[in-house]
Amino acid sequence: MYKKFASILLKNKLVFVIAVSLATVFMAYKASQMQLSYEFAKILPDTDSAYTAYKRFKQNFGEDGNVMVMGFADSNLFETTKLNGLLKLSREIKAIDGIRDVLSIPLAYNLVLNDSAQKINFVALTNKSKLSNVEADSLKHSFLNLPFYDGFLYNKKTNANLIAITFHRKDLNSPHRLKMVKDIVEMGDTFGKNYGIEMHYSGMPFIRTVLMKKISSETTLFLILAIIVTSIILWFFFRALNIVFFSLVIVLVGVVWSIGIMECFGYKITVLSGLLAPIIMVIGLPNCIFLINKYQREFVAHQNKLNAISKSIETIGISLFLANITTAIGFGVLYFTHSSMLVEFGIISSISVMATYFITLILIPIMLNILPTPIAKHTKHQDGKIISAFLNKVNFLVQNKRKAIYISTTIITLISIIGFKFIDMNGFVVDDLPEKDPVFSDLRFFEKNFNGVLPFEISIDTKKENGVFSDNARTLYKIKRLEKLMAEYPQFSKPLSVIEAVKFSYQAFKGGESKYYKLPSIDDLRKLTEYTGSIKGQNKRLANFLDTIKQNTRVSYQCADIGSKKMKVLLDELKPKIDSIFEEKNYNVQLTGHSLVFLKSNDYLLSNLIESLIIEIVLIAVVGIFLFRSVRIIVLSKLPCLIPLAITAGIMGYLNIRFKPSTILIFSIAFGISSDGTIYFLTKYKQELKNYKHTAGQAISAAIKDTGLSMVYTNIILFCGFAIFSASSFGGTIALGVLVSLTLLLSMFTNLILLPAILLSIHNKKFKKEMLQDSVIDLNNQ
Repeated sequence: MYKKFASILLKNKLVFVIAVSLATVFMAYKASQMQLSYEFAKILPDTDSAYTAYKRFKQNFGEDGNVMVMGFADSNLFETTKLNGLLKLSREIKAIDGIRDVLSIPLAYNLVLNDSAQKINFVALTNKSKLSNVEADSLKHSFLNLPFYDGFLYNKKTNANLIAITFHRKDLNSPHRLKMVKDIVEMGDTFGKNYGIEMHYSGMPFIRTVLMKKISSETTLFLILAIIVTSIILWFFFRALNIVFFSLVIVLVGVVWSIGIMECFGYKITVLSGLLAPIIMVIGLPNCIFLINKYQREFVAHQNKLNAISKSIETIGISLFLANITTAIGFGVLYFTHSSMLVEFGIISSISVMATYFITLILIPIMLNILPTPIAKHTKHQDGKIISAFLNKVNFLVQNKRKAIYISTTIITLISIIGFKFIDMNGFVVDDLPEKDPVFSDLRFFEKNFNGVLPFEISIDTKKENGVFSDNARTLYKIKRLEKLMAEYPQFSKPLSVIEAVKFSYQAFKGGESKYYKLPSIDDLRKLTEYTGSIKGQNKRLANFLDTIKQNTRVSYQCADIGSKKMKVLLDELKPKIDSIFEEKNYNVQLTGHSLVFLKSNDYLLSNLIESLIIEIVLIAVVGIFLFRSVRIIVLSKLPCLIPLAITAGIMGYLNIRFKPSTILIFSIAFGISSDGTIYFLTKYKQELKNYKHTAGQAISAAIKDTGLSMVYTNIILFCGFAIFSASSFGGTIALGVLVSLTLLLSMFTNLILLPAILLSIHNKKFKKEMLQDSVIDLNNQ
């Protein structure tokens, strides 16, 4: 098949070039329309119970992750000048297009009894644009007499306060959010500079914006680094500027296709898909290296350009196809996670890998045909002393020291397996940011002073209309017990709920004395309802805590970023206690919110990525059986791919590198790519046995020499290519780059040393018969 393809390609070069060029122009046009995703990454599938509960919650009460907070600590906060500065800042932020509401000390509200109208009204603490000393003192006295805000807007113990900034939903998930956050931070920094105050920022809109900006800048950085690194390596190998230039251009065509394909599917750039361009760049170059190396070897041997090009397609084409299939499978199995973010990344990556393979298979031979024939300087690397000496040493070890290879491999693997028990599976919302990052340190400020800013919601369904207030407000008193229970846990902030609104209203009903900030008795509650309907959710400021038929209510907390492990333990402890308050017969209580969905997503990803890795191993084994028709060969040949994964996992355990979505991806990606080396070696070994009637030892030596050079070059490219991700500011991306590089380097040694040793050890007449069987794809003429 590949022999025929080579003939057609070389006879119709212009047609192929035009076809690829037109397709590339179309893909470039689509790529130009590519957009960043401004929505929070959806990981859980639609059918997941936690996600369906969260969707119901948002349908009833709206978005929960739409509040950004700005805060600072200052013992002289209530000085007139600072209060005026804070008042000005709050109103400037509120005037920003897309901001729904701003709540701060000078913009706080009081509830005031209007006896004549039998109403309780919301009244701003001040309507002035600038406060006098007397007005500032009055505002301070009024605010400190309102327990509703204590621990919510202001911490009396630490003198910390915050500004809560609520975004409109339409702006929250749009590019406009980036400008809004930028403007808010600039305003806050100006305020801080004017008064010598250190400002802190957090909340989901802020965290998401910072992460998105980093993703956008790093996507470009990684692509530039990939081009620079691969250019240097290609020059070092081939010492020909034209080969370096055209190889990079051809792989960049694959990159353009990958982004264009993403746009064709209607996907947007996320934290994962932002890595796609440099990954395709790094993975695509080995295709070029194998084809160019084979071409140069054939040309040196026969001095015939067209014959050398044709032979390189015939012999390398099938190996590259199968190798790229295994790499594509490594990405494609992410489909089985059913997580939209990973499914998108897996689909686009697998299609892009195969598209880049075909682009390379078409354009590299055409490039070689156009370029001048290689001179001695360009092919000198074929007999490089260092690599030749290394491969000779490898061959010596395989032929004579197999027992030592097995013993050392076993010891290293066992030590690595022991390291498994130290692996920590734990995830945090700001997981991938370094502790010195301002986002991380600011989050700790809000955790210290307000117990966190991550949304934690308790949704209560009373199962009947007006159930929140019926039966002598039975539900309200249950919520009071719930809040008392939650107060025992320092991980949670002061709650916001209909109970707090009732307590606030009762304080107003009793003349504003702070001692009456409490849930009234049944009799007083009846009297209170005669004065105001606001506690029933009729006031727009409280409507978010009740649905329209008053069947569902919520208790909103902010929680600390304590990690998925601690949160799981905490939830297991809380759930039975909450269920004991709200009997299942009359209530349906769900713990939900942005933070819980994120942490559940973390656990979901870990379990499903492990499952997808198992599927990947099975699928790649099927590809091997399809090629070699021997279960025994395939099972044994998977060891050189699995052992590097075990060693990497052991290193993660010993170095306390946590298992999280970004790091567990290492295993799917690395296994698919490392399987390429196995395919290359087994294919060449079979060719040597079948075509040249070599003994097992001779076939192994020939395979090491023939595939070894390209495998070394390829792994150097892959090692350095993935290592560029260590330039990231995201801890997960750094770990992904470093650990994939390490795993691929280890797989090079296992594929060059352990795999040949295994093949020699099991070689006998039966094994030789298995190896010489015709596969579904006949390699005899490949």
